[in-house]
Amino acid sequence: MPRALLNLLLAVGGGLVLNAGFPDLGWWPLVYVALAMLWLALREATVWRAFGLTWAFAIAFLLPHLTWADASVGAVPWVALSIAEGAFIALFGAGWACVRRSPLMQGRPPWWSPAAFGLLWVGMEQLRSMIPFGGFPWGRIAYSQVDAPIARLAWLGGVPLTAFAIATVGACLGLAVEAALTRRLVLAGAAPIAAAALFVGGLFIPIDTQATDGTLRVGAVQGNVPNTGLDAFSQAREVTKNHHDGTLQLVEDDPGPIDLLLWPENAADYDPRTDEESARLVTEAAQAAGAPLLLGTNDYSPEDGRYNTMLLWSQSGAVIDSYDKQRPAPFAEYIPIRDVVSHFSDAVDLVQTEVLPGTGSATIDVPVEALDRVVTVGTPICFEIAYDEIITDAIAQGAEVLLVPTNNASFGLTAESTQQLQMTRLAAITTGRAAIQISTVGVSGVVTPHGRLIESTELFTADQIYAELPLRTEITPAVALRHVWHWGFLVLPLILVVSAAGRTIRERYDW
Repeated sequence: MPRALLNLLLAVGGGLVLNAGFPDLGWWPLVYVALAMLWLALREATVWRAFGLTWAFAIAFLLPHLTWADASVGAVPWVALSIAEGAFIALFGAGWACVRRSPLMQGRPPWWSPAAFGLLWVGMEQLRSMIPFGGFPWGRIAYSQVDAPIARLAWLGGVPLTAFAIATVGACLGLAVEAALTRRLVLAGAAPIAAAALFVGGLFIPIDTQATDGTLRVGAVQGNVPNTGLDAFSQAREVTKNHHDGTLQLVEDDPGPIDLLLWPENAADYDPRTDEESARLVTEAAQAAGAPLLLGTNDYSPEDGRYNTMLLWSQSGAVIDSYDKQRPAPFAEYIPIRDVVSHFSDAVDLVQTEVLPGTGSATIDVPVEALDRVVTVGTPICFEIAYDEIITDAIAQGAEVLLVPTNNASFGLTAESTQQLQMTRLAAITTGRAAIQISTVGVSGVVTPHGRLIESTELFTADQIYAELPLRTEITPAVALRHVWHWGFLVLPLILVVSAAGRTIRERYDW
């Protein structure tokens, strides 16, 4: 087989294998196989050839990984998103080829190459999590590993450090195969041992899951929505009624005292502050639960748009606190370059009133009578769970637990909600906080501070959750050093690529 064709097959096959490591299949060990396949595909590639091979790898990964975009807005946006985000991943391949072929690598010890591979990979993930339009962090490799020991590294350095370790392990496996093929037997045996040591290193990180400041007893309601794609948004009254009825069912089941009642994003699209019917339903629910209600709604008070808002609603029908989503989802909640994208999909016409970015940290202060104090909860809305800085900032501002309201009604029976739940689980490890992800339609779940999923619901079913969440105020290293991890893993890979390119140019032209 021609080597070029073999490398292309390795790249495309690696992308497909990488997707199998994520939900719904969730065969997480395959992530390391996929990275090793990419290492082998790029082992002799030039910069431009590496860009193309990695682009093929990325598209093969993203097309099946993002099928929820097809279910939501159609084939053209889904394919366009996969190709565009694939180009960002392809930058990794170009950077890696630049570094690997550079004289900078000559004379370096064997471990240097896998470490450089991992550093460039996480640098690429950091970049595509920031640009364009605020970034698209979906599909970062760390999200696939929440059930693996290596995920515990997130307690120390969040998603970036975890991704660096994962990519380095995959590169070590690729190096082992490459060394075996070239009969460097010592390296072929040592590389997997190094990979295994790094993989199990997370087991030695102590993650405390015990409550340090009491417990918060949460009743969460998944009211359910008709499985009609984007048309689910036209069922706003029914959705609110479903969550109201789900609350009554939760109370009737008498799971125990409730400190906070939790509804998901878009549970009451008609703002109860201005709509009498919504106000009646949410007030009745809060009174039935005997606790304040945290619910998602829309604030249409701005003249130039709306806010995606979480309200803390009292039993008397007053607003106690609120949070407006900071990172509206581009091409879903607002439409950048509308004149251009409207030529490719008429789904953009469904977004008539665009969501405006809110300000302030993703926190809400909840008065808890049983504790005789106010508990600060983190409330990243939906896709915000993927943005590290929103999560860690909420913890730095005093959040003792994470509550993640989301609306997955427009994604059908795809893996979107389970992929998102992986993000919530990794955020729990990163912050050392218990978490609940509550969705209109599922999958909802309860997560311990070390990322274990202890309860979950099914898609498109009405269900309720009752959980006693440990409240914690400890600040993890991932939170305390959040700016170091965030910017360090972006700047260091850039320095490495620039240094390698500069060294190559100097030697080529004898400067």
